[in-house]
Amino acid sequence: MIRSGLIAAATALALAACSSTSGSTEATGATVAPMTETMTSYALAMTTVEGLEEAGNTQTAIDRLTQLSGDPELSREQLAETLLRRGELRASQSGYDVMGAIEDFEEIVNTLDDTAVYTKAVPALATARGKADSLMTVLNQPETTRQQKFDILMQLGRHEDAIDLMIASDLTPDNETLIAMYQIGYLCEGDELTGRSYDAVEPDGTNHALRFCDFGK
Repeated sequence: MIRSGLIAAATALALAACSSTSGSTEATGATVAPMTETMTSYALAMTTVEGLEEAGNTQTAIDRLTQLSGDPELSREQLAETLLRRGELRASQSGYDVMGAIEDFEEIVNTLDDTAVYTKAVPALATARGKADSLMTVLNQPETTRQQKFDILMQLGRHEDAIDLMIASDLTPDNETLIAMYQIGYLCEGDELTGRSYDAVEPDGTNHALRFCDFGK
């Protein structure tokens, strides 16, 4: 679930900065080559992503990169950079989607091998595959607890399997996982929702009482 308010706010700040720079240039009479619309959009999007990540909103940052990757005006280099950044975030501890990261890196290696990002994607792909293999090994061990299995499934990006296990075993995810599930869109906040409530605190200190968005959950 894209947190449009955060994205809009970050974009507005970036646009304000561009406007301020333009006004200063006119006052001094300096000549600055204008950026193309595509580059401006790309730069603003990447700036937004970094701001979201720094604020602890990794899933929202991933959503923004997914939006950006669908822009037909992106150059091949920009698309490769977008996929690399999304893959890096997905593979991170707060990304909860190692399998998705592998797909991003594979797309660069297989279809964007003429870009400068290719040399970064190759080792990133090997690392992500190694992480997935390690997680799968632990997942399949008989001594692995249900809570550990839930955590591993979430990290792999097998969210539906993780949620099924969570509900069946009445598990309580840690705060970081709950916030990720909220940002992705599995958990919502609202008096009209039923079912078990999960208390969670966002990185900015905002408290939530969350329940599954699907009434059937």
